Amino acid sequence: MTSTAESAKACGDLPVVHGDFVRDVLDRVGDKWSLLVIANLRDGPLRYSQLHQVVPGISQRMLTLTLRQLGEDGLIVRTAHAEVPPRVEYTLTPLGDSLLRTATALVEWASDHHAEILRNRGLSRG
Repeated sequence: MTSTAESAKACGDLPVVHGDFVRDVLDRVGDKWSLLVIANLRDGPLRYSQLHQVVPGISQRMLTLTLRQLGEDGLIVRTAHAEVPPRVEYTLTPLGDSLLRTATALVEWASDHHAEILRNRGLSRG
């Protein structure tokens, strides 16, 4: 027999007992920097400087932290090439690639609806 807490559902078919872990993962991959990094790696490997250029507004410190966390979760891989000067690239793993469609859809949705959201916030300029 399972306890009430084990058999209860938090969201859809998600058992409540998995709620803390799911929330932790969503906090990690759902932050704005992670989504933008994942979306920008969709076409293949990028170097740190390239990522810094294509992720608007991210500081070097935040990019470094985001890349480290995505690597710890197995969503990206850091490859250091033995060249002079050294070259380091970041690419999506199969796990990261499986998140790509969702990440890209969220980034595209935000881009497609930014004007409407600004109007709703009363921040429209013009």
